[in-house]
Amino acid sequence: MEKIKFMSEEMKTEVEFFVLEQTRINGVSYILVTDSEEGDAQCLILRDTSPADDTDSVYEIVDDDNELGVISKVFEELLEDVDIEP
Repeated sequence: MEKIKFMSEEMKTEVEFFVLEQTRINGVSYILVTDSEEGDAQCLILRDTSPADDTDSVYEIVDDDNELGVISKVFEELLEDVDIEP
């Protein structure tokens, strides 16, 4: 499982997550990340908000209930053995 580091703008600290899956829907990239490789863990769906020509990705947490519902269903289908509770 790939491990990635994020820089939190508010706290100015690095946070590490494990990438479970990624997908692209309607031209927008999303990643499903978790804070632990084992057991039942908290997960987040992040949306890439960087311009298409930018080499660095800028992610923000998906917090819109409608978008979260749609994207979580896509990730559930891709992973098959995972249930995501929004």
